[in-house]
Amino acid sequence: MKNRSTPLIFCCVLMLLLSGFSFFSRSKTSIHKPAVRKSAYYKVVIDKSNYELKVYDEEGWLFTYPVVFGSSELTDKMMEGDRRTPEGTYRIIAKKLHAEWGHFLLLDYPTQSDIEKFNARKSQGVIPANARPGGGIGIHATRRNEDRFVDYYYNWTLGCISTKREYAKELYTLLPVGTEVTILR
Repeated sequence: MKNRSTPLIFCCVLMLLLSGFSFFSRSKTSIHKPAVRKSAYYKVVIDKSNYELKVYDEEGWLFTYPVVFGSSELTDKMMEGDRRTPEGTYRIIAKKLHAEWGHFLLLDYPTQSDIEKFNARKSQGVIPANARPGGGIGIHATRRNEDRFVDYYYNWTLGCISTKREYAKELYTLLPVGTEVTILR
């Protein structure tokens, strides 16, 4: 007797493959972008639990972009090399074009608050005595042809915040050095 579930399973697998796993990707409607206003003040809030970067000006919310993070768990950065994204309030201290990641907004991590948390963890034995806090954390684009990492919530960075190339370019153009960036879990 022939197994009747085999054709059904085959059809389900085929539909899944043809759909491109679209039900695992984030909806296009998660990006809300009204007309951008010229402003003297901008603020960025990054929510790690919702994979969102929101930009505000003095009148309120402007837009939201999807983002991904370091490839470890979504907890606070503890030390260099842990691939975690730090939590706290930072400032954009430089803007540069990176050969691999495109538009790059460098943050002032580690701040004094980060150093204090780092030293406390070290003295408590939570991290190795020879650990360093790390640095070079920023907001940047995905590598070329890898925007899908953002669609599928694939955390791949060494601790930075990454978004699609077109969004990174828009952020780079809009946000001045000195912009406050708050990263929350």
